Amino acid sequence: MEGASETEREFTLVARKPRFGLPTACPHCLPVFIYLKLAKIPFRLGFNLTFPDSDQVPYVESGAYVAYNNEKGGVIESLKEDGIVDLDLELRSVPEFISSKAMISSWLEEAIIYELWLGSDGTSAHNIYYADLPWPVGKLLYLKQIRSVKQRLGITKDNAERREAEIYRRAKIVYEALSTMLGEGYFFFGRPSSLDAFFLGHALFTLQALPEASLLRNRFLEHGNLVRYAEKHKSECLEAVSSSSSDMHFPPSSSASAPREGPSHWSSKPKSKPKREKTEEEKTFRKRAKCFLAAQFTAVLLFITIMRRSDDNELDLDDDDGDLDYD
Repeated sequence: MEGASETEREFTLVARKPRFGLPTACPHCLPVFIYLKLAKIPFRLGFNLTFPDSDQVPYVESGAYVAYNNEKGGVIESLKEDGIVDLDLELRSVPEFISSKAMISSWLEEAIIYELWLGSDGTSAHNIYYADLPWPVGKLLYLKQIRSVKQRLGITKDNAERREAEIYRRAKIVYEALSTMLGEGYFFFGRPSSLDAFFLGHALFTLQALPEASLLRNRFLEHGNLVRYAEKHKSECLEAVSSSSSDMHFPPSSSASAPREGPSHWSSKPKSKPKREKTEEEKTFRKRAKCFLAAQFTAVLLFITIMRRSDDNELDLDDDDGDLDYD
């Protein structure tokens, strides 16, 4: 940690909303949440409900300072590089630390992405990203994301089975390596590090957000010490949060997040309050939100139209060969 003064600053972690008993049901947001907890940095938790597909989320802000997910290798790397908090000072040159982090950020991240969008019925992905959007918009964005994930993972009609087997084989290798490295230790390297944050985020998301039939979840459950490791830290990092909502807030309407009250009861009906006239700032925000949704809907419709035309062309070619199977 770079000095006690950083603990006196007020930080806000803006993430995706809570689900599945997790403070944030986002595989990219949860490691940042855990990293701040392990570093004992006080922070408020806000939720972005307006831009479900934004690659800037999660982000950490404090005054004029902002660390975005899509900059400098992610939020945690930004916090380290900018001198906010660095749990890895003594581990940067340790080969096992570097290789283990690389496997988590590549092979395990691929496995989570595959499970969310292609290896399941999509219920978890819908609940995390699109549940607050109108059904047609959410459904179209979901289909668009599936196509994007296939492109990112290099999955085609011809190699789908091979790529699936490869993704799960790599995940199994990582689980076996980390299980051996951890043993019955409390942290991987005897002290909290970003490796613990990244893997705990993955582990807790896998255990609580993925369905029981998930192949990745069942592969993880084969390693009892990894399960115990996740459960021990869950009771310290997450359950302490669920028992108190004092550090959880929605950012004001001037930020990129939607203006909501009391995130600890975000799914319940609010108490009736006397109506008040909206401020100009709130009116402007609502107009921008409506414009955003309209633009997203139009963009997705255009995307689906182009995609269907592309698929029709592929069908014509396949028909000449007597093969009409397509994704």
